[in-house]
Amino acid sequence: MHTFRSQTCAELNKSHVGETVRLSGWVHRVRDHGGVLFIDLRDHYGVTQVLCDPDSPVFAEMEKVRSEWCIRIDGTVKARDESLINPKLPTGEIEVYVRDLEVLGAADELPLMVFGDQEYPEETRLKYRFLDLRREVMQDNMKLRSDVIMSMRKRMWDQGFREYQTPIITASSPEGARDFLVPSRLHPGKFYALPQAPQQFKQLMMVAGFDKYFQIAPCFRDEDPRADRSPTDFYQLDMEMSFVTQQDVFDTIQPVLQGVFEEFGGGRKVDREWPQIPHADAALWYGTDKPDLRNPIKMQVVSDHFRDSGFAIFAKLLEQEGTEIRAIPAPTGGSRKFCDRMNKFAQQEGLPGMGYIFWRDQGEGMEAAGPLAKNIGPERTEAIRQQLGLGVGDAAFFLGGKPKAFEAVAGRARNVIGEELGLIDKDRFAFAWIVDFPIFQLDEENGGLDFDHNPFSMPQGGLDALLGDPLHVKGYQYDLACNGYELVSGAIRNHKPEIMFKAFELAGYGKDEVMKRFGGMVNAFQYGAPPHGGCAAGVDRIVMLLADEANIREVVMFPMNQRAEDLMMNAPSDPTSDQLMELGLRVIPQE
Repeated sequence: MHTFRSQTCAELNKSHVGETVRLSGWVHRVRDHGGVLFIDLRDHYGVTQVLCDPDSPVFAEMEKVRSEWCIRIDGTVKARDESLINPKLPTGEIEVYVRDLEVLGAADELPLMVFGDQEYPEETRLKYRFLDLRREVMQDNMKLRSDVIMSMRKRMWDQGFREYQTPIITASSPEGARDFLVPSRLHPGKFYALPQAPQQFKQLMMVAGFDKYFQIAPCFRDEDPRADRSPTDFYQLDMEMSFVTQQDVFDTIQPVLQGVFEEFGGGRKVDREWPQIPHADAALWYGTDKPDLRNPIKMQVVSDHFRDSGFAIFAKLLEQEGTEIRAIPAPTGGSRKFCDRMNKFAQQEGLPGMGYIFWRDQGEGMEAAGPLAKNIGPERTEAIRQQLGLGVGDAAFFLGGKPKAFEAVAGRARNVIGEELGLIDKDRFAFAWIVDFPIFQLDEENGGLDFDHNPFSMPQGGLDALLGDPLHVKGYQYDLACNGYELVSGAIRNHKPEIMFKAFELAGYGKDEVMKRFGGMVNAFQYGAPPHGGCAAGVDRIVMLLADEANIREVVMFPMNQRAEDLMMNAPSDPTSDQLMELGLRVIPQE
């Protein structure tokens, strides 16, 4: 017999009755039924009930066993009485009578329990992550993550892609986030960087003629943490292709991700139609470039109904250049109580409030109610209702000003309204491509231009487009949104040096600065670079959605806390004086 086990804790069934077996695992739960000890023995695969009574030669030793001790038992498989069968367990028809016991690893008093559904502070869970990971939900999440990555790899190989690895130590290259810098021992005073993404390397592969590349790639960014973002590192399904258009990229990645969501989505509906929404429309309709399309609410511009109206606040606002009024329809939200609640939400978001109108049945017909309705009169109110397609029992909320100042709040209000009114289909994955991102934006501090999004995207219209109004230039850049999260970001790349130099020139970067920062890539583009493009899909975020978790740390094996600390391994840590001396560094104490 094997030193530790003849079967796992998920394999035994009625066909094994009468056999002598050996199992190893952790003590999940101990129950004492009048001198008979029942133990749920757990390993990675499942649970088997074992029992021990005073007739067993190891009963005295078994009485000492506690939760989360790691033990090995030898025993005889017995059939459970019909009334005691547990249909929820694969091993629920049998139990093992213990005849021998070996303690493989005793456990001290536990800082958190593995059995049960108790809630523990995140700091405790992360400090004792090795115990937290023993819990069934965490085991399932990590297995799901592994299975999703395997499925992604297979689907990419099936489309003719090969996986190639890119460097983990490279040059610093500003890509929108802070680099993690690594001091060089052989070159004192100089630093490497951990890659924020394999971006430049995968583009260089296309120049080298590899045509199709993918990688499950680690990426490192020194960022502020959020529920859906790690503060240090994350993994992405990174891909690039040569001789492709934007649509080719969409047609390649959609079946991969759609297949993964259908395979692991637990029966939830996966939309097959992925609309392509211009960035400007997404901002207008949803207040965000990562909309949740499960929510049917679509915002609209209603400025004309308030221009020169009796509602002075909006009327005066519209006299200023670049302002508008937007409406958020709220089907079934037509009660003063709900409208007051949303007005309070706007105040909590830092706004003076949020105007509203709601429509109610007065017996002889429909009536528009609320302060706005009284100010603008029945004719304008009715025109708003018809434009928004609302009726009795519905409401609409209004925000005004320069769109960039209120769009984000409007987007959050749309989400809250959809959630509170039960309009969101929770049993569904809804995808949308956001396209036509602007390349430039106006820097309001100095009046100059800055990049609005990825500076390496090919401008639509090429060099000619850059010779016109830069604020009207759109890029071949795209994101994929799903249920309110950005899952994919990508672009058709700017592979022509003259177009790249011009784009950076408009943003205030001279040719020398571009060569200094991105010389490796620009040099390569002067030797027959093919048109190419690709994207990257966030593995952690995809698994988070599939696992129905609200926090990315629930699907990462060993995550950092909110302050980018590893409480288990005590990172970051102070370097020794010898290490600093070897690297030629000195740490300046913070005030």
